[in-house]
Amino acid sequence: MDNAEIIIVLTHVPDETCANKIAEMLIQHQLAACVNIQSPCQSVYAWNNVVEHTTEWPVTIKTIRQKYAEVEACILKHHPYELPDILCLNVDGGLPAYLQWVNAQILH
Repeated sequence: MDNAEIIIVLTHVPDETCANKIAEMLIQHQLAACVNIQSPCQSVYAWNNVVEHTTEWPVTIKTIRQKYAEVEACILKHHPYELPDILCLNVDGGLPAYLQWVNAQILH
Protein backbone atom coordinates (compact mmCIF):
# COMPACT_ATOMS: atom_id res chain seq x y z
CA MET A 1 0.00 0.00 0.00
CA ASP A 2 1.34 3.44 -0.91
CA ASN A 3 1.41 6.11 1.76
CA ALA A 4 -0.64 9.22 1.09
CA GLU A 5 0.13 12.72 2.34
CA ILE A 6 -1.31 13.02 5.84
CA ILE A 7 -3.06 16.20 6.91
CA ILE A 8 -4.79 17.51 10.01
CA VAL A 9 -8.12 19.28 9.60
CA LEU A 10 -9.27 21.54 12.42
CA THR A 11 -12.73 22.91 13.11
CA HIS A 12 -14.81 24.11 16.06
CA VAL A 13 -18.47 23.25 16.64
CA PRO A 14 -21.08 24.64 19.04
CA ASP A 15 -21.68 21.47 21.05
CA GLU A 16 -20.61 17.90 21.76
CA THR A 17 -23.53 16.43 19.81
CA CYS A 18 -22.42 18.16 16.61
CA ALA A 19 -18.81 17.10 17.21
CA ASN A 20 -19.82 13.47 17.65
CA LYS A 21 -22.03 13.53 14.54
CA ILE A 22 -19.21 14.85 12.35
CA ALA A 23 -16.69 12.42 13.89
CA GLU A 24 -18.92 9.40 13.37
CA MET A 25 -19.70 10.32 9.77
CA LEU A 26 -16.01 10.78 8.94
CA ILE A 27 -15.00 7.46 10.50
CA GLN A 28 -17.94 5.49 9.07
CA HIS A 29 -17.18 6.73 5.55
CA GLN A 30 -13.42 6.12 5.94
CA LEU A 31 -12.66 9.80 5.44
CA ALA A 32 -10.54 9.98 8.59
CA ALA A 33 -8.44 7.59 10.62
CA CYS A 34 -9.10 9.36 13.92
CA VAL A 35 -11.11 12.32 15.15
CA ASN A 36 -10.29 13.96 18.47
CA ILE A 37 -13.07 15.88 20.20
CA GLN A 38 -11.56 18.14 22.80
CA SER A 39 -12.95 19.89 25.85
CA PRO A 40 -14.97 23.05 25.32
CA CYS A 41 -13.03 26.27 24.91
CA GLN A 42 -13.87 29.95 24.74
CA SER A 43 -13.61 31.54 21.30
CA VAL A 44 -13.48 35.31 20.89
CA TYR A 45 -13.96 36.73 17.40
CA ALA A 46 -15.60 39.55 15.49
CA TRP A 47 -18.73 38.71 13.51
CA ASN A 48 -20.83 41.38 11.80
CA ASN A 49 -18.80 44.06 13.61
CA VAL A 50 -19.64 42.62 17.03
CA VAL A 51 -17.15 40.95 19.35
CA GLU A 52 -18.54 37.50 20.14
CA HIS A 53 -17.66 35.23 23.07
CA THR A 54 -18.71 31.66 22.37
CA THR A 55 -18.13 28.25 23.92
CA GLU A 56 -17.06 25.80 21.23
CA TRP A 57 -15.74 22.24 20.94
CA PRO A 58 -12.45 21.86 19.03
CA VAL A 59 -12.36 18.93 16.60
CA THR A 60 -9.08 17.57 15.20
CA ILE A 61 -9.35 15.27 12.17
CA LYS A 62 -6.47 13.05 11.00
CA THR A 63 -6.85 12.23 7.33
CA ILE A 64 -5.08 12.28 3.96
CA ARG A 65 -4.82 15.05 1.37
CA GLN A 66 -6.83 13.16 -1.28
CA LYS A 67 -9.84 13.00 1.09
CA TYR A 68 -9.81 16.70 2.05
CA ALA A 69 -12.66 17.77 -0.27
CA GLU A 70 -14.91 15.01 1.10
CA VAL A 71 -13.96 15.86 4.70
CA GLU A 72 -14.76 19.53 4.07
CA ALA A 73 -18.11 18.61 2.48
CA CYS A 74 -19.01 16.41 5.46
CA ILE A 75 -18.18 19.17 7.92
CA LEU A 76 -20.22 21.70 5.94
CA LYS A 77 -23.18 19.32 5.72
CA HIS A 78 -23.34 18.74 9.48
CA HIS A 79 -22.07 22.09 10.80
CA PRO A 80 -24.69 24.67 11.81
CA TYR A 81 -22.55 27.80 11.37
CA GLU A 82 -22.97 30.09 8.37
CA LEU A 83 -19.17 30.21 8.06
CA PRO A 84 -17.45 27.39 9.97
CA ASP A 85 -13.72 27.51 10.54
CA ILE A 86 -12.10 24.69 8.60
CA LEU A 87 -8.32 24.67 8.45
CA CYS A 88 -6.03 22.13 6.78
CA LEU A 89 -2.53 21.64 8.18
CA ASN A 90 0.25 19.66 6.53
CA VAL A 91 1.94 16.93 8.56
CA ASP A 92 5.69 17.04 7.97
CA GLY A 93 6.52 13.93 9.96
CA GLY A 94 5.61 11.68 12.83
CA LEU A 95 6.02 8.19 14.16
CA PRO A 96 6.28 6.07 10.98
CA ALA A 97 4.13 3.25 12.35
CA TYR A 98 1.38 5.72 13.30
CA LEU A 99 1.50 7.41 9.89
CA GLN A 100 1.18 3.98 8.26
CA TRP A 101 -1.82 3.24 10.48
CA VAL A 102 -3.54 6.48 9.41
CA ASN A 103 -3.07 5.50 5.77
CA ALA A 104 -4.30 1.95 6.38
CA GLN A 105 -7.53 3.18 8.02
CA ILE A 106 -8.43 5.28 4.99
CA LEU A 107 -6.89 3.44 2.05
CA HIS A 108 -7.71 -0.20 2.85
